[in-house]
Amino acid sequence: MSDMTVEIWMLYVATVLALMSTPGPSQLLMLSNSASYGFRRSLATAAGDLTANGLQMIAAGFGLAALIATSGYALSAIKWFGVVYLIWLGIRMIRKVDPNKTGQKLDAAPITIKALWLQGFVTSATNPKAVVFFAALFPQFIQPEYAFGLQFLILSATYIILDGIFLSAYGAGASWIAQKFKGGARAWIERIGGGFLIGAAILLGLKTLNE
Repeated sequence: MSDMTVEIWMLYVATVLALMSTPGPSQLLMLSNSASYGFRRSLATAAGDLTANGLQMIAAGFGLAALIATSGYALSAIKWFGVVYLIWLGIRMIRKVDPNKTGQKLDAAPITIKALWLQGFVTSATNPKAVVFFAALFPQFIQPEYAFGLQFLILSATYIILDGIFLSAYGAGASWIAQKFKGGARAWIERIGGGFLIGAAILLGLKTLNE
């Protein structure tokens, strides 16, 4: 790793792992979708989340963090849109549960890959302060004696890979648990999935109120 010392990179990895140790809205969404639609389909949700993260990193790299940080009204509006969106998804999931149909294969769930991707993207993208987060995090590990571009690429790719691993682990675990339940028990699993979405919305709302 000629454009970044291994020691700095390992410190960065440890920092990111520590930051990811507490589940957030994206992880709760992954749990919900994997339990309801199966692990393979839920990977589209993870892809949507990671796509938004990539765009946020690019925005941070181009210096847009200051612009978003100073636009308080727009920032608040976007965040509350995310809260309402997650609550709507959670309520819809709880209301559509049919105990007589929960024995069907998870992969046959009537939802498109595009819809699952969009859920992940919107959930992550409605946290525009992530741009500020990346703009504050990356400079701690950028070494001026090396090329900025390659260092930024390494930090971004590392974050996306680690986040993808975390999301996949959440999804695989939720899908495995859901497959062990049938009938009425499975209906409760889907209700719990809807509850996870509402919980993610509450988490976002509390963060917004405390800022």
